[in-house]
Amino acid sequence: MNIVIIGGGFAGLNLAKELVNHPQIQVTLVDKNNYNFFPPLIYQVATAFLEPSSISYPFRKFFAGKKNLQFRLGELLSVVPAENKVILSNGELTYDHLVFATGAETSYFGMENVMKNAIPMKTLNDAIVMRNTLLKNLEKAAICKEIRKRRKLLTIVVAGGGPTGVEVSGMFAEMRKNILLKEYPELATTASNIYLVDGGDALLAPMSEASQKDTLDALTKLGVVVKLNSKVTDYVDDTVYFENGETIKTKNLIWAAGVSAKIFEGMPAESYGRGRRMATDAFSKVNATENIYAIGDTAILTADANFPNGHPQVAQVAIQQGINLAKNFKASLQNKPLKPFVYNDKGSMAIIGKNKAVVDLPSPKMHFKGFFAWFIWLFVHLISLITYRNRLNTFYNWMVAYFARDQSLRMIIRPDKKQQ
Repeated sequence: MNIVIIGGGFAGLNLAKELVNHPQIQVTLVDKNNYNFFPPLIYQVATAFLEPSSISYPFRKFFAGKKNLQFRLGELLSVVPAENKVILSNGELTYDHLVFATGAETSYFGMENVMKNAIPMKTLNDAIVMRNTLLKNLEKAAICKEIRKRRKLLTIVVAGGGPTGVEVSGMFAEMRKNILLKEYPELATTASNIYLVDGGDALLAPMSEASQKDTLDALTKLGVVVKLNSKVTDYVDDTVYFENGETIKTKNLIWAAGVSAKIFEGMPAESYGRGRRMATDAFSKVNATENIYAIGDTAILTADANFPNGHPQVAQVAIQQGINLAKNFKASLQNKPLKPFVYNDKGSMAIIGKNKAVVDLPSPKMHFKGFFAWFIWLFVHLISLITYRNRLNTFYNWMVAYFARDQSLRMIIRPDKKQQ
Protein backbone atom coordinates (compact mmCIF):
# COMPACT_ATOMS: atom_id res chain seq x y z
CA MET A 1 0.00 0.00 0.00
CA ASN A 2 1.50 3.30 -1.13
CA ILE A 3 0.21 6.25 0.92
CA VAL A 4 1.04 9.87 0.10
CA ILE A 5 0.39 12.40 2.88
CA ILE A 6 0.24 16.09 1.97
CA GLY A 7 1.13 18.15 5.03
CA GLY A 8 3.27 17.37 8.07
CA GLY A 9 1.37 19.08 10.88
CA PHE A 10 -0.40 17.39 13.80
CA ALA A 11 -2.63 15.26 11.56
CA GLY A 12 -0.11 14.21 8.92
CA LEU A 13 2.78 13.49 11.26
CA ASN A 14 0.69 11.45 13.69
CA LEU A 15 -0.67 9.42 10.78
CA ALA A 16 2.88 8.74 9.59
CA LYS A 17 4.10 7.89 13.10
CA GLU A 18 1.37 5.28 13.52
CA LEU A 19 2.42 3.56 10.28
CA VAL A 20 6.14 3.34 11.07
CA ASN A 21 7.82 0.06 10.05
CA HIS A 22 4.63 -1.56 8.78
CA PRO A 23 5.84 -4.17 6.25
CA GLN A 24 2.93 -3.65 3.81
CA ILE A 25 2.77 0.15 3.86
CA GLN A 26 5.05 2.70 2.20
CA VAL A 27 4.50 6.32 3.28
CA THR A 28 5.68 9.50 1.55
CA LEU A 29 5.05 12.71 3.46
CA VAL A 30 5.11 15.91 1.40
CA ASP A 31 5.48 19.36 2.93
CA LYS A 32 6.52 22.77 1.62
CA ASN A 33 8.77 23.16 4.68
CA ASN A 34 11.48 20.69 5.67
CA TYR A 35 10.43 20.83 9.32
CA ASN A 36 7.46 20.20 11.58
CA PHE A 37 6.56 22.98 14.02
CA PHE A 38 4.24 23.36 17.00
CA PRO A 39 1.62 26.03 16.17
CA PRO A 40 0.31 26.62 19.74
CA LEU A 41 3.67 28.14 20.69
CA ILE A 42 4.49 30.28 17.65
CA TYR A 43 3.36 33.38 19.54
CA GLN A 44 6.23 32.77 21.98
CA VAL A 45 8.66 32.76 19.06
CA ALA A 46 7.01 35.95 17.77
CA THR A 47 7.51 37.65 21.14
CA ALA A 48 11.11 36.37 21.47
CA PHE A 49 10.50 34.09 24.45
CA LEU A 50 11.39 30.97 22.49
CA GLU A 51 13.83 30.21 19.69
CA PRO A 52 12.36 28.81 16.44
CA SER A 53 14.33 25.59 16.98
CA SER A 54 12.58 25.02 20.33
CA ILE A 55 9.26 24.30 18.61
CA SER A 56 10.42 22.82 15.30
CA TYR A 57 12.23 19.71 14.09
CA PRO A 58 13.44 18.54 10.63
CA PHE A 59 11.32 15.84 9.00
CA ARG A 60 14.32 13.98 7.62
CA LYS A 61 15.92 13.73 11.05
CA PHE A 62 12.66 12.48 12.49
CA PHE A 63 12.25 9.91 9.67
CA ALA A 64 15.85 8.68 9.85
CA GLY A 65 15.98 4.91 10.40
CA LYS A 66 12.27 4.43 9.68
CA LYS A 67 12.45 2.23 6.60
CA ASN A 68 8.94 2.74 5.24
CA LEU A 69 8.79 6.52 5.72
CA GLN A 70 10.07 8.99 3.15
CA PHE A 71 10.01 12.77 3.06
CA ARG A 72 9.56 14.93 -0.03
CA LEU A 73 10.08 18.69 0.06
CA GLY A 74 7.59 20.27 -2.31
CA GLU A 75 4.32 22.13 -2.67
CA LEU A 76 1.15 20.55 -4.04
CA LEU A 77 -0.01 22.16 -7.27
CA SER A 78 -2.81 19.83 -8.39
CA VAL A 79 -4.35 16.37 -8.07
CA VAL A 80 -5.21 13.96 -10.89
CA PRO A 81 -7.61 11.51 -9.20
CA ALA A 82 -8.23 9.51 -12.38
CA GLU A 83 -4.52 8.65 -12.55
CA ASN A 84 -3.88 8.42 -8.77
CA LYS A 85 -1.28 11.14 -9.16
CA VAL A 86 -0.31 14.45 -7.54
CA ILE A 87 1.59 17.23 -9.28
CA LEU A 88 4.15 18.93 -7.02
CA SER A 89 6.23 22.05 -7.52
CA ASN A 90 9.20 19.79 -8.23
CA GLY A 91 7.77 16.66 -9.83
CA GLU A 92 5.03 14.05 -9.54
CA LEU A 93 4.04 11.23 -7.17
CA THR A 94 1.65 8.33 -7.63
CA TYR A 95 -0.39 6.84 -4.80
CA ASP A 96 -2.76 4.08 -3.78
CA HIS A 97 -4.22 6.33 -1.11
CA LEU A 98 -3.86 10.11 -0.84
CA VAL A 99 -4.30 11.95 2.46
CA PHE A 100 -4.78 15.70 2.76
CA ALA A 101 -3.47 17.01 6.08
CA THR A 102 -2.79 20.53 4.84
CA GLY A 103 -4.23 22.42 7.80
CA ALA A 104 -5.66 25.88 7.33
CA GLU A 105 -4.35 29.27 6.29
CA THR A 106 -5.02 32.76 7.56
CA SER A 107 -8.35 34.22 6.45
CA TYR A 108 -8.67 37.96 5.95
CA PHE A 109 -12.37 37.78 5.03
CA GLY A 110 -11.76 39.46 1.68
CA MET A 111 -10.09 42.58 3.14
CA GLU A 112 -7.20 43.33 0.77
CA ASN A 113 -5.60 46.06 2.88
CA VAL A 114 -5.61 43.90 5.98
CA MET A 115 -4.00 41.07 4.00
CA LYS A 116 -1.28 43.41 2.68
CA ASN A 117 -0.52 45.32 5.86
CA ALA A 118 -1.41 43.22 8.90
CA ILE A 119 0.94 40.75 10.59
CA PRO A 120 -0.41 37.16 10.42
CA MET A 121 0.09 34.58 13.17
CA LYS A 122 -0.13 31.17 11.53
CA THR A 123 3.30 29.87 10.53
CA LEU A 124 6.84 29.91 11.89
CA ASN A 125 7.76 32.38 9.13
CA ASP A 126 4.94 34.65 10.33
CA ALA A 127 6.32 34.49 13.87
CA ILE A 128 9.82 35.51 12.77
CA VAL A 129 8.46 38.35 10.63
CA MET A 130 6.34 39.55 13.55
CA ARG A 131 9.29 39.46 15.94
CA ASN A 132 11.46 41.46 13.53
CA THR A 133 8.68 43.96 12.79
CA LEU A 134 7.90 44.66 16.44
CA LEU A 135 11.56 44.97 17.41
CA LYS A 136 12.27 47.32 14.50
CA ASN A 137 9.29 49.46 15.46
CA LEU A 138 10.58 49.70 19.03
CA GLU A 139 13.94 50.89 17.72
CA LYS A 140 12.22 53.46 15.51
CA ALA A 141 10.12 54.66 18.45
CA ALA A 142 13.25 55.04 20.59
CA ILE A 143 14.63 57.73 18.26
CA CYS A 144 11.33 59.23 17.09
CA LYS A 145 10.81 62.80 18.35
CA GLU A 146 7.25 63.28 17.10
CA ILE A 147 4.82 62.07 19.80
CA ARG A 148 2.02 60.92 17.47
CA LYS A 149 4.34 58.84 15.29
CA ARG A 150 5.96 57.34 18.37
CA ARG A 151 2.56 56.39 19.80
CA LYS A 152 1.61 54.63 16.54
CA LEU A 153 4.84 52.66 16.65
CA LEU A 154 4.15 51.55 20.23
CA THR A 155 0.43 50.80 19.91
CA ILE A 156 -0.42 47.15 19.25
CA VAL A 157 -3.80 45.94 18.03
CA VAL A 158 -4.44 42.19 18.18
CA ALA A 159 -7.48 41.14 16.13
CA GLY A 160 -9.08 37.89 17.23
CA GLY A 161 -10.24 36.87 20.70
CA GLY A 162 -9.39 33.18 20.44
CA PRO A 163 -6.53 31.46 22.30
CA THR A 164 -3.83 32.96 20.04
CA GLY A 165 -5.14 36.50 20.43
CA VAL A 166 -5.53 36.15 24.19
CA GLU A 167 -2.10 34.59 24.65
CA VAL A 168 -0.18 37.09 22.54
CA SER A 169 -1.99 40.05 24.18
CA GLY A 170 -1.10 38.80 27.64
CA MET A 171 2.51 38.27 26.59
CA PHE A 172 2.75 41.83 25.25
CA ALA A 173 1.28 43.21 28.47
CA GLU A 174 3.85 41.42 30.59
CA MET A 175 6.67 42.51 28.28
CA ARG A 176 5.52 46.10 28.62
CA LYS A 177 5.54 45.77 32.39
CA ASN A 178 8.83 43.89 32.87
CA ILE A 179 10.99 44.64 29.85
CA LEU A 180 10.04 47.70 27.83
CA LEU A 181 11.01 50.48 30.22
CA LYS A 182 14.11 48.61 31.41
CA GLU A 183 15.57 48.19 27.92
CA TYR A 184 14.07 51.27 26.25
CA PRO A 185 14.41 54.11 28.76
CA GLU A 186 13.84 56.56 25.88
CA LEU A 187 10.18 55.46 25.88
CA ALA A 188 9.50 56.11 29.56
CA THR A 189 7.36 59.18 28.87
CA THR A 190 5.27 57.67 26.07
CA ALA A 191 2.15 55.60 26.68
CA SER A 192 1.95 52.26 24.87
CA ASN A 193 -1.50 50.75 24.37
CA ILE A 194 -2.36 47.12 23.73
CA TYR A 195 -5.80 46.44 22.26
CA LEU A 196 -7.45 43.05 21.88
CA VAL A 197 -10.41 43.35 19.52
CA ASP A 198 -13.01 40.81 18.44
CA GLY A 199 -16.22 40.94 16.43
CA GLY A 200 -18.06 38.68 18.90
CA ASP A 201 -19.42 39.41 22.34
CA ALA A 202 -16.92 37.28 24.30
CA LEU A 203 -13.29 36.18 24.33
CA LEU A 204 -12.53 32.47 23.90
CA ALA A 205 -15.99 31.89 22.42
CA PRO A 206 -15.90 28.04 22.46
CA MET A 207 -14.94 27.92 26.14
CA SER A 208 -17.11 28.23 29.25
CA GLU A 209 -18.57 31.52 30.48
CA ALA A 210 -16.36 31.22 33.56
CA SER A 211 -13.24 31.04 31.37
CA GLN A 212 -14.43 33.96 29.28
CA LYS A 213 -15.02 36.13 32.34
CA ASP A 214 -11.77 35.12 34.06
CA THR A 215 -9.81 35.87 30.87
CA LEU A 216 -11.42 39.28 30.42
CA ASP A 217 -10.73 40.19 34.05
CA ALA A 218 -7.11 39.00 33.92
CA LEU A 219 -6.30 40.83 30.68
CA THR A 220 -7.93 44.02 31.94
CA LYS A 221 -5.82 43.87 35.11
CA LEU A 222 -2.73 43.50 32.93
CA GLY A 223 -3.66 46.72 31.16
CA VAL A 224 -4.96 45.26 27.89
CA VAL A 225 -7.86 47.23 26.41
CA VAL A 226 -10.43 44.62 25.30
CA LYS A 227 -12.92 45.77 22.67
CA LEU A 228 -15.71 43.27 21.96
CA ASN A 229 -18.34 43.58 19.23
CA SER A 230 -15.67 45.44 17.28
CA LYS A 231 -15.36 44.03 13.80
CA VAL A 232 -12.36 45.18 11.75
CA THR A 233 -13.36 46.41 8.28
CA ASP A 234 -10.11 47.93 6.95
CA TYR A 235 -6.51 48.78 7.73
CA VAL A 236 -5.03 51.58 5.67
CA ASP A 237 -2.59 54.46 6.32
CA ASP A 238 -1.70 53.01 9.74
CA THR A 239 -5.35 53.15 10.83
CA VAL A 240 -7.56 50.24 11.86
CA TYR A 241 -11.20 50.86 10.93
CA PHE A 242 -14.11 49.19 12.71
CA GLU A 243 -17.66 48.49 11.64
CA ASN A 244 -19.01 50.73 14.42
CA GLY A 245 -17.08 53.74 13.06
CA GLU A 246 -14.24 53.71 15.59
CA THR A 247 -10.59 53.84 14.54
CA ILE A 248 -7.21 53.11 16.13
CA LYS A 249 -3.90 54.49 14.88
CA THR A 250 -1.16 51.86 14.88
CA LYS A 251 1.77 50.46 12.94
CA ASN A 252 1.13 47.02 14.44
CA LEU A 253 -2.05 45.13 13.54
CA ILE A 254 -1.60 41.47 14.45
CA TRP A 255 -4.14 39.26 12.69
CA ALA A 256 -5.34 36.23 14.62
CA ALA A 257 -8.99 36.56 13.64
CA GLY A 258 -9.71 33.56 11.46
CA VAL A 259 -8.58 30.70 9.26
CA SER A 260 -9.87 28.91 6.20
CA ALA A 261 -8.90 25.72 4.41
CA LYS A 262 -7.32 25.62 0.96
CA ILE A 263 -8.85 24.57 -2.35
CA PHE A 264 -6.74 22.33 -4.59
CA GLU A 265 -6.88 22.07 -8.35
CA GLY A 266 -8.22 18.75 -9.55
CA MET A 267 -10.44 18.01 -6.56
CA PRO A 268 -14.19 17.79 -7.37
CA ALA A 269 -16.28 20.78 -6.29
CA GLU A 270 -18.63 18.46 -4.38
CA SER A 271 -15.70 17.39 -2.19
CA TYR A 272 -15.80 20.71 -0.34
CA GLY A 273 -18.03 21.75 2.52
CA ARG A 274 -18.36 24.75 4.82
CA GLY A 275 -15.30 26.99 5.12
CA ARG A 276 -13.71 25.36 2.06
CA ARG A 277 -12.97 22.31 4.22
CA MET A 278 -13.03 18.92 2.52
CA ALA A 279 -16.23 17.10 3.46
CA THR A 280 -15.59 13.52 4.57
CA ASP A 281 -17.51 10.47 5.74
CA ALA A 282 -17.10 8.88 9.17
CA PHE A 283 -13.86 7.22 8.04
CA SER A 284 -12.25 10.47 6.77
CA LYS A 285 -12.75 9.59 3.09
CA VAL A 286 -13.43 12.72 1.01
CA ASN A 287 -16.84 12.95 -0.66
CA ALA A 288 -16.95 12.14 -4.39
CA THR A 289 -13.61 10.28 -4.25
CA GLU A 290 -12.59 6.64 -3.92
CA ASN A 291 -9.17 6.69 -2.27
CA ILE A 292 -8.62 10.27 -1.07
CA TYR A 293 -8.84 11.22 2.60
CA ALA A 294 -8.70 14.45 4.62
CA ILE A 295 -7.86 14.91 8.29
CA GLY A 296 -7.25 17.83 10.64
CA ASP A 297 -8.14 21.46 9.99
CA THR A 298 -8.62 20.93 6.26
CA ALA A 299 -11.45 18.42 6.83
CA ILE A 300 -15.03 18.67 8.03
CA LEU A 301 -16.54 15.43 9.30
CA THR A 302 -20.22 15.69 10.26
CA ALA A 303 -20.93 11.99 10.94
CA ASP A 304 -19.80 12.28 14.59
CA ALA A 305 -23.09 12.51 16.52
CA ASN A 306 -21.52 14.75 19.17
CA PHE A 307 -20.29 17.23 16.53
CA PRO A 308 -22.94 17.35 13.76
CA ASN A 309 -21.56 20.65 12.45
CA GLY A 310 -18.00 19.39 12.28
CA HIS A 311 -15.17 19.37 14.80
CA PRO A 312 -13.29 22.41 16.12
CA GLN A 313 -10.06 23.16 14.27
CA VAL A 314 -7.76 22.29 17.17
CA ALA A 315 -4.71 20.08 17.62
CA GLN A 316 -6.43 17.22 19.45
CA VAL A 317 -8.89 16.64 16.60
CA ALA A 318 -6.03 16.48 14.09
CA ILE A 319 -3.98 14.11 16.24
CA GLN A 320 -6.88 11.74 16.90
CA GLN A 321 -7.99 11.72 13.25
CA GLY A 322 -4.45 10.89 12.13
CA ILE A 323 -4.25 7.97 14.58
CA ASN A 324 -7.73 6.69 13.68
CA LEU A 325 -7.01 6.76 9.93
CA ALA A 326 -3.74 4.86 10.47
CA LYS A 327 -5.62 2.14 12.35
CA ASN A 328 -8.13 1.91 9.51
CA PHE A 329 -5.39 1.56 6.89
CA LYS A 330 -3.93 -1.32 8.91
CA ALA A 331 -7.38 -2.86 9.38
CA SER A 332 -8.12 -2.72 5.66
CA LEU A 333 -5.01 -4.79 4.93
CA GLN A 334 -6.31 -7.49 7.28
CA ASN A 335 -9.88 -7.27 5.95
CA LYS A 336 -11.09 -6.13 9.35
CA PRO A 337 -13.95 -3.63 9.82
CA LEU A 338 -13.05 0.05 9.82
CA LYS A 339 -13.64 2.24 12.86
CA PRO A 340 -15.59 5.48 12.40
CA PHE A 341 -13.98 8.57 13.91
CA VAL A 342 -15.42 9.74 17.23
CA TYR A 343 -13.70 12.71 18.85
CA ASN A 344 -12.65 12.40 22.49
CA ASP A 345 -12.79 15.98 23.74
CA LYS A 346 -10.06 16.35 26.35
CA GLY A 347 -10.84 19.99 27.11
CA SER A 348 -9.77 23.50 26.19
CA MET A 349 -7.23 25.88 27.66
CA ALA A 350 -5.55 29.24 27.18
CA ILE A 351 -2.68 30.97 28.94
CA ILE A 352 -3.04 34.65 29.80
CA GLY A 353 0.22 35.51 31.55
CA LYS A 354 2.55 34.45 34.31
CA ASN A 355 0.61 32.22 36.73
CA LYS A 356 -2.57 33.04 34.82
CA ALA A 357 -4.50 30.61 32.61
CA VAL A 358 -7.93 29.04 32.16
CA VAL A 359 -8.75 25.37 31.61
CA ASP A 360 -12.11 23.70 30.86
CA LEU A 361 -12.48 19.93 31.22
CA PRO A 362 -15.59 18.35 29.69
CA SER A 363 -15.86 15.14 31.71
CA PRO A 364 -16.35 15.68 34.53
CA LYS A 365 -17.26 19.26 33.72
CA MET A 366 -14.68 21.37 35.55
CA HIS A 367 -13.14 24.83 35.27
CA PHE A 368 -9.74 25.92 36.57
CA LYS A 369 -8.01 29.28 36.62
CA GLY A 370 -4.89 30.87 38.03
CA PHE A 371 -1.68 29.05 38.92
CA PHE A 372 -3.06 25.49 38.71
CA ALA A 373 -4.52 26.10 35.25
CA TRP A 374 -1.25 27.76 34.21
CA PHE A 375 0.70 24.70 35.37
CA ILE A 376 -1.65 22.35 33.43
CA TRP A 377 -1.19 24.48 30.30
CA LEU A 378 2.61 24.33 30.61
CA PHE A 379 2.64 20.57 31.21
CA VAL A 380 0.28 19.71 28.32
CA HIS A 381 2.14 21.89 25.83
CA LEU A 382 5.54 20.64 26.97
CA ILE A 383 4.71 16.95 26.56
CA SER A 384 3.02 17.68 23.20
CA LEU A 385 6.27 18.83 21.60
CA ILE A 386 7.61 16.33 19.09
CA THR A 387 11.02 15.43 20.61
CA TYR A 388 12.84 15.41 23.93
CA ARG A 389 15.19 18.02 22.53
CA ASN A 390 12.29 20.40 21.89
CA ARG A 391 10.92 19.75 25.37
CA LEU A 392 14.24 20.40 27.10
CA ASN A 393 14.94 23.60 25.14
CA THR A 394 11.45 24.93 25.76
CA PHE A 395 11.50 24.03 29.44
CA TYR A 396 14.86 25.75 29.88
CA ASN A 397 13.66 28.92 28.17
CA TRP A 398 10.47 28.94 30.21
CA MET A 399 12.38 28.61 33.48
CA VAL A 400 14.69 31.48 32.54
CA ALA A 401 11.70 33.63 31.58
CA TYR A 402 9.80 32.70 34.75
CA PHE A 403 12.53 33.57 37.23
CA ALA A 404 14.16 36.44 35.32
CA ARG A 405 10.88 37.76 33.86
CA ASP A 406 12.86 38.19 30.67
CA GLN A 407 14.63 36.48 27.79
CA SER A 408 17.76 37.31 25.81
CA LEU A 409 16.37 36.32 22.39
CA ARG A 410 15.30 39.75 21.11
CA MET A 411 17.52 39.87 18.04
CA ILE A 412 16.53 41.16 14.63
CA ILE A 413 17.82 38.50 12.23
CA ARG A 414 17.00 39.07 8.56
CA PRO A 415 18.30 36.97 5.67
CA ASP A 416 20.01 38.85 2.88
CA LYS A 417 17.59 38.62 -0.06
CA LYS A 418 20.54 38.53 -2.47
CA GLN A 419 21.64 35.26 -0.90
CA GLN A 420 18.25 33.54 -1.08
